[in-house]
Amino acid sequence: MSPGNVADALLRRWYVVVAVLLLTAAGAYQVVRPAPRYVGSAVVVLKPPVTQNQPNQLTNLQPPLAVLSYSVVQQLESPAGAAELKAAGVRGTYHLVPRNSGTSATPRYLIPSLQVQSQASGTDAAVTAVRRIVDVYTRHVEEMQTAQGVSAGSRITAAVLVSPSAAAVQGNKSRGLAGAALLGSAAGVIGALWFDRYALNRRKDAPGRRRHAGPVPVPN
Repeated sequence: MSPGNVADALLRRWYVVVAVLLLTAAGAYQVVRPAPRYVGSAVVVLKPPVTQNQPNQLTNLQPPLAVLSYSVVQQLESPAGAAELKAAGVRGTYHLVPRNSGTSATPRYLIPSLQVQSQASGTDAAVTAVRRIVDVYTRHVEEMQTAQGVSAGSRITAAVLVSPSAAAVQGNKSRGLAGAALLGSAAGVIGALWFDRYALNRRKDAPGRRRHAGPVPVPN
């Protein structure tokens, strides 16, 4: 199809292009004036029990703690864990991200810290969701040790390194508008061409259907 044919099809089906442009404008308005969104976050770390050799728990972080933390994360990311979080009042989108808080030479996930994130329409809701996730995470750590019969003085504990806080989601409006314009233009052109081809094919088939139709009955 030559550029001239494309231009002719767009002129014939201008109403399709206009309809797509109106939908694109509605989408662009949502990009310019989006609904407020906030991300709540906190950082939790697993600490070993206090010993005489290591009175400071944060100086005795070991890779097995990271393994324990990740196993709890897998439990919470399972369907049963998602249902448990929902029952605890966690709504919307949330993420459990194991962190590497060491140096660039530290292997990934060696430090047993976990970043908890939650998105909500308000700061209070985002912070509340993060706190509830931390509570469920801490409970799972305790239950795993209880199931193994670990004594109280030898238990691993979960501590909040960074208190829950919320920040507004800052999107890039110029990129959003450019993306909406690109998608709208492509959809308008493709939609107009498809509808033009469909209409022309139906017009070509119409005489054949009339020829094969039986004689028109004459009323008595």
